[in-house]
Amino acid sequence: MESKTARLTILVDPAKKKAFETLCAQQDLTPSQVIRQLMRDYLAAHGVSYATQPKKAAARKR
Repeated sequence: MESKTARLTILVDPAKKKAFETLCAQQDLTPSQVIRQLMRDYLAAHGVSYATQPKKAAARKR
């Protein structure tokens, strides 16, 4: 996992936020965990590498 963090502020519809938080809780995940995974998946889908990317994933890209 990343050693440093940065804050990302987004604006979403309140009903959508509540539904997202409820679903995350049902899956025993925090909203932050889900968003981080979504970001990793999105970056990988577009072939974007980054400094804290796990070594195995970086090796697969080559």
